[in-house]
Amino acid sequence: MKKLISGLHQFQTSYFSTHHALFEELARGQNPRVLFITCSDSRIDPNLITQAQVGELFVIRNAGNMIPPFGATNGGEGAAVEYAIQALDIEQIIVCGHSNCGAMKGLLKLSKLEEDMPLVYDWLKQAEATRRLIKDNYPDLESSELLELTVAENVLTQIENLRTYPVIHSRLHQGRLHLHAWVYNIESGEVREYDPTRHGFVDPDGFVEASMQGCTLSQSPSVRLLGLEPESASSTDKTMTYNRTSNHDSWLSPEQRQRIYRGSASQ
Repeated sequence: MKKLISGLHQFQTSYFSTHHALFEELARGQNPRVLFITCSDSRIDPNLITQAQVGELFVIRNAGNMIPPFGATNGGEGAAVEYAIQALDIEQIIVCGHSNCGAMKGLLKLSKLEEDMPLVYDWLKQAEATRRLIKDNYPDLESSELLELTVAENVLTQIENLRTYPVIHSRLHQGRLHLHAWVYNIESGEVREYDPTRHGFVDPDGFVEASMQGCTLSQSPSVRLLGLEPESASSTDKTMTYNRTSNHDSWLSPEQRQRIYRGSASQ
C-alpha cells in the first residue's frame, strides 16, 4: 500500500498538475473512441500497450476477456457493451486475449475447479463454446500449444458473441462499427490481429491497410475455427492460402499456425 500511496502523490503532483486542461475536459464527460475488452490479468494494461491517453478507451475486464451472448446473463458485460455503443457511440471494439492466460488454463481443466473455486467454475462455463470447439477439433494438442490455440479461439468466440447483441448487429449492418480480435504476447510485447482474408493473426498495421480496402472483420462471415477456410475450397486452394498466411510473422510457431489454420483436418 505504501507504494500505491506514493504513486498517488506522484500522480497528483506531477502528471495531474501538468494536464489540467485534459482533466477539466474529462470532468465534463467522456468521449472514448474504442471499447477495449480484455482479461483481468494484472500483466495486461490496455493503456500501456496501446499508449492511449486517459479517456480514450472504454474498458471491460474480466477473467478470460469474455462477453456472454446476448440474453445469457444479466451481468455487467452486456450493459457495458450496450452503453458503449448506444450512449457513447463507439465505432471500434477490440477483444484482446493474451498469452499464458490463467482463465483459459482453467477452461481446459474446468471440472477440477468446481470444488475449490465454484464462482470461477460458474463463470468459465460461459466459455463452453470455446471449450467444446477445442475439445472436438484439436484432440491431439497438449500443454503450451493447446493453451495458445485456446486463447486465440476464445477471442474469436467472443467476437461471435458480440454479434448477438441487437445494438451491435444493427451498427454492423449500417457499417458504423468494426470488430477487432487481438492476441497480446506478454513475453515479446507483440500484438497480433486476426485477418479473415489471410486466415491468421498478423501485424495490426497490415490488417488496417487491408481494412481500408474493405476487408474488415465486421464485414466477413462469422469465423468459427481460427483460419478455417470455406468447406467448398479445394485441397489445392487450402495449401495455397496457407502458404500465403505462413509468410506473415506470428508469435505462433509454423507448426502451431498450421494446426490452427487447418484445425482437425491436419490431425
